[in-house]
Amino acid sequence: MNEQALTPEQILDAAEAVLRRYGPAKANVVDVARALGVSHGSVYRHFASKAALRNAVIQRWLARVSQPLESIVKEEGPASPRVIRWFEALRAIKVKKVMEDPTIFAAYHALALDAGDSVADHVGHLTEQLARMIGDGIRSGEFTAQDANQSARALFDATIRFHNPAYAAEWQAPDNKPAFDRVLMLLLRGLSAP
Repeated sequence: MNEQALTPEQILDAAEAVLRRYGPAKANVVDVARALGVSHGSVYRHFASKAALRNAVIQRWLARVSQPLESIVKEEGPASPRVIRWFEALRAIKVKKVMEDPTIFAAYHALALDAGDSVADHVGHLTEQLARMIGDGIRSGEFTAQDANQSARALFDATIRFHNPAYAAEWQAPDNKPAFDRVLMLLLRGLSAP
């Protein structure tokens, strides 16, 4: 590969392949450079350290979760069905990641445990998306909640076992989806209660 034409996206793609092959404990910048056919210095020109590369990898992975949800947030119409679709989409994205590639899901989950700021930013972004929809519902009179941000965080926290990777082992249980539906409906009724 031409080291001059190397892009951060190519490095992140290679880092993902290296993570899949070696796991997060053994994957390193030299392995990423080797996979690209470049010197490790070329990787460091884009990412100052192994930690910076890992952080970029986890941020890209988390963005793949939040970006598809943005279209639901921007939809017109009542807030409650949008919030339901948003949570269903969030859950579906996470379940799909576990089912389609459990090895890379486990690797990313391990990385996320060490990426506190990136994960906190991700959760902040997700709750901000929820707050925008709840705010729409408050303004339209659909929801009686007083604070969209607090309500969004409460909804997110109350549904955590249905979308946090720490609970991934439970997601395939036959009663998981019905339990998710019941919890979400109960929470939305609480937002709408006079």
